[in-house]
Amino acid sequence: MTAADSPWIRAMPAVFVLIWSTGFIVARYGMPHAPPMTFLVWRYALSIACFGVWIALARVPWPRGAVQWGHLAVTGVLMHAGYLGGVWAAVKAGMGAGLSALIVGLQPVLTALWLAGTGGRVSARHWLGLALGFVGLVLVVWHKLGAGSPGDTANAENLAYAIGALLAITSGTLYQKRFLAPCDVRTANTVQLAAALLVTLPLAWAEAEPMRWNAESVGAMAWSVLGLTLGGSSLLYLLIQRGAAASVSSLMYLVPPCTAALAWLLFGEPVTLTTLIGTALTAAGVALVVRASRGS
Repeated sequence: MTAADSPWIRAMPAVFVLIWSTGFIVARYGMPHAPPMTFLVWRYALSIACFGVWIALARVPWPRGAVQWGHLAVTGVLMHAGYLGGVWAAVKAGMGAGLSALIVGLQPVLTALWLAGTGGRVSARHWLGLALGFVGLVLVVWHKLGAGSPGDTANAENLAYAIGALLAITSGTLYQKRFLAPCDVRTANTVQLAAALLVTLPLAWAEAEPMRWNAESVGAMAWSVLGLTLGGSSLLYLLIQRGAAASVSSLMYLVPPCTAALAWLLFGEPVTLTTLIGTALTAAGVALVVRASRGS
């Protein structure tokens, strides 16, 4: 049996999606007690410390060459500072976990359209998938626009943050796949996190709200560092490097409905018929685009 045929390798995309789904829930837990950029600065710093211990014990090599370090820094700014900063700022500005997951869940659509477009052909199925995803998203957003419950509304501010996060994770994924040479995931993640920390630190200094440490904020921080950064981000890096981005994309459309269900159970975010229809349409659109890309 080759390494690619091992059960762990085959299970990596599903495990990644399960971990990734919790990120939006953690944001809802943490944001009532902290400003978003300050929380993320602590998350990046603690993650770097954990990776540093892991790297020292395992004695793994660092990336070689200034060019590779530069590419890692760019992906760190996009996939950590840009993506996480946008999502956490959107949640802080009143967006619900389900809606934020739905918006950034369009990332596979944008990625597939970009790859298909640069390859010279965008099929009718690609455009149909994009249209379905957009219609589904509009249904959900329109229902929550200025009329949602506290912590689950849509407005110009939080929509801008969420769309910025969507663009950051999409461009970061494409950049990493195009420019990064394979290297150890622990050292690569540390370089990415250091770049994200440097970019986020000035924004955190500008925040007036203090960080309030309590059971919920500590729990959110612990899972953010151990589960999401050390676990989820490392898995994402490995999957992209192994060329399994299509497998991740095919499962990624399950994140919004799973997040919506968890948000309903934990925070009481309402799941109306309009929300269900919109989420289903968006998931169908993402699935259609991914399958069209595999067949092209």
